[in-house]
Order: sequence, then structure tokens, then C-alpha cells
Amino acid sequence: MNRHMHAQDQELVALFDGLDTPGVSDAMDKLGLHGQALGIMPLANYARAVAGPAFTVKYVPSSNPPGTVGDFIDDVAPGDVIVIDNDGRTDCTVWGDIMTQYAGLRGIAATVIDGVCRDVGKALGDGYPMFTAGRFMRTGKDRVQVETVNGTVAIGTVRVAARDIVVADANGVVVVPRGHAREVAETARRIEETESRIREQIVQGKTLGEARAALGYHKLQAKE
Repeated sequence: MNRHMHAQDQELVALFDGLDTPGVSDAMDKLGLHGQALGIMPLANYARAVAGPAFTVKYVPSSNPPGTVGDFIDDVAPGDVIVIDNDGRTDCTVWGDIMTQYAGLRGIAATVIDGVCRDVGKALGDGYPMFTAGRFMRTGKDRVQVETVNGTVAIGTVRVAARDIVVADANGVVVVPRGHAREVAETARRIEETESRIREQIVQGKTLGEARAALGYHKLQAKE
């Protein structure tokens, strides 16, 4: 089944265009929201952030006979971020080069895994954005299987519901609850505008302390 990103998804994702995870993280702090995916790291120093609605997948230890490990990808819409909960397992992978190639061909935005990936040369060579708890070569086939798709999962201490907005870059991954996407994006832009003005003032000769004081830097991320 081929899917397409819904108009509302496109609208919400567009709100984060040009933002990065530090700005989004600061906005989440200010709004009292938790979304920073602890321990989930980028495979490379990506130059730009990616953002997309979460397509969530939950893996569990395999049964007998074992179930499937990757067929869900046919239902992922272009622009989605695949978010895989493998319970933080680092002893077997749930993503390799064939998945990377197919995701790239389908226009999937990125993959986030609470667990490990392998065949990293393919992802690096293709420039496909991957965010994981590490890398390891042992296959997950016959060790894990898909339990649920598009339910609520856990990624690095963060609960992720299907269609939440995922923002990821060289700094890591932030998950924005869908219902708060607009206010998070608006708050992040206000914070980044203030920080840009601080940078302008120090270029013009003000001390960092003076610029920060003038523009209220120390309260930018304070919870409202």
C-alpha cells in the first residue's frame, strides 16, 4: 500500500523548516515539554536538520516461528521519519543496506532507532539520515520481529506517538508532540531570532554580557 503525506502533516512539518534541534529543544524546555531523545546519535554530521511525521514501529523478541522484520516500509509515506523502538537492544540490528536503499528510493526523510543499525557505509554513501543508539553487524532476523506499527513507542526516554513531529540533525533527535507542534515551532523561532540579534550585537562591539542582558538571554529557555 503506497501512502502519501496528508496535507496537515505537510503543514506541520513546514513549520520547522530552517529550525534545528537546539532551537526546538529550547522551545520544548520553555513550554515544559519533554522530547529530547537521550542516547540517540546521528550517524554523520548532517548539514541540515530533517523533520517529518513519525511512522512508529515496535520490535519485540521473535516468537516461534519468527515474524517479519521490515515489511512495514511499504506503508511509509514519502517525507515520514521511521521511528523504531527495539527496546534499546545493541546485540542485533533492525536496519541494513537494503532498507537504506529502499527508504531513499521512496523519499523517506530519515530513520530513528532505539537500537542499532548495520551496513553503515551504504547510509553514509547515500547521505541517508540515520539516528541510532549505535552500530553492530549481527542481523535481527530470527531474533526480533515487528509487534505493532503506528502505536506509541519509546525512543531514548521519549514517548513517541504516530504522526508526532520528529526533528533531527547533527546534534541529535527531538520529538514534538503533534498537538504542540505550532507553539513549539513559533517559540523556537522567537528564541532563534533573539539569539541572532545577540550575535549581531557582539559583532558590532558589545560584550557578550551586555548583549545577553539587553535581550534577556538568560530567560529565553525559562519555563513560562
